[in-house]
Amino acid sequence: MQNEAAVPAGFLEGLCEEYRKNNQIDPSAYEKWEVKRGLRNADGTGVVAGVTEIANVRGYYIQDGDRVPMPGQLIYRGIDMTELIHGFTSEHRFGYAETAYLLLFGALPTKAQLEGFDAFMEANHDLPPMFTEDMILKAPSPDVMNKLGRAVLTLYSYDDNPEDMTLSSELRRAMILIARAPQIVAHAYAAKRHYYDNESLYLHRPQPGLSAAENFLWAVRHDNKFTPEEARLLDLCLVIHAEHGGGNNSAFACRVLSSTGTDLYSAVGAAVGSLKGPRHGGANKKVMEMFRYIEDGVKDWADEEEVSAYLGKLLSREAGDRTGLIYGMGHAIYTLSDPRAVILKKFARDLAESKGMLDEFRLYEAVERLTPQAMAAHGQRKVVCANVDLFSGFVYKMMGIPMELYTPLFAMARMVGWCAHRMEELYTPGGRIIRPAYKVVAPLRPFVPLEER
Repeated sequence: MQNEAAVPAGFLEGLCEEYRKNNQIDPSAYEKWEVKRGLRNADGTGVVAGVTEIANVRGYYIQDGDRVPMPGQLIYRGIDMTELIHGFTSEHRFGYAETAYLLLFGALPTKAQLEGFDAFMEANHDLPPMFTEDMILKAPSPDVMNKLGRAVLTLYSYDDNPEDMTLSSELRRAMILIARAPQIVAHAYAAKRHYYDNESLYLHRPQPGLSAAENFLWAVRHDNKFTPEEARLLDLCLVIHAEHGGGNNSAFACRVLSSTGTDLYSAVGAAVGSLKGPRHGGANKKVMEMFRYIEDGVKDWADEEEVSAYLGKLLSREAGDRTGLIYGMGHAIYTLSDPRAVILKKFARDLAESKGMLDEFRLYEAVERLTPQAMAAHGQRKVVCANVDLFSGFVYKMMGIPMELYTPLFAMARMVGWCAHRMEELYTPGGRIIRPAYKVVAPLRPFVPLEER
């Protein structure tokens, strides 16, 4: 930080104390004014803030006014995600481009439409001339998500008419952004490795004829090598992360900004910033950090009593990052199961067997199985299941993908969902600026002259 020497000793500490003294809200105020914190109702259901056709997330149903747990479903444009995945995997095809088309346009593409969509994306996945040199290498970031957000905002300056919000312009802009995202992430990671980790700098251009997953693996590996199995699994990860309804924090952030009439780059940049947070997309990194604590703190991974005891320490804030959270467990909507976690767990088991990492996989299974009991022992009665973050990081780890790329991979995939929600916000009836209310609890008081304070 600049000019720190000019700041008097204890100055910031004094300001912090002043802030704490004058900024305290009685927790009872939220109940008194029936504030729906986190935009959640008292029964855990979400406050309805809009209408969408893009995706549906099901984890419970309402019966006689009560939430009844059910196996989770994630539905893309009316098609169950598991059915969608079975469809393209049974035909031995990559599915991310097809999923992107479905989410953006609302229907599965014909063969000709998919070929045209693929051709457009391939023609536009290169970054603008000198973009990498000027915007990524000259200002590298230790966090790839930070650089992705900044790069998305900077693309505004490379757009000939960024404020043109006609449907054709928005569609074209959205597809180009989706196509470029993997290259931005790959180059941001290369810059991070070079300038912060003292590694050699490798920059690879996208290759024609490769899928998004293949091109990403080509770009982030210095030797460009990857197996067909790795590419298929990464493609699957992109599909399950592509969308999760309008109520998730980053999609809602994108819709909030879009409701003001701002440009696509500003709206998506906000979504990237939202996803970076450890309570949202950044949770996959927190899961891996937590398992490092567990693996170090539990001597016998097969001893369920020892694992349970350590989970109790996590909940009691005696171990881990001392937050009292077990990352990767629990979800705002899913109760009995998260369909994304179910799919990833199956592939994680197969991959762990081939990689000789079954002991570690069984530890993940143990955490999944024992956490509900540990939470109940600590007075937490909520029905919880493993969420997608419990297994996604482990899958990436087994594929040799570094942890710095876990959340950026999530963002690459979710770029599709964000663009779909933005367009729905802009072009469907009933659009108004999103502006919720806050109850003011500060008392009125008079101005006191400076000499009397």
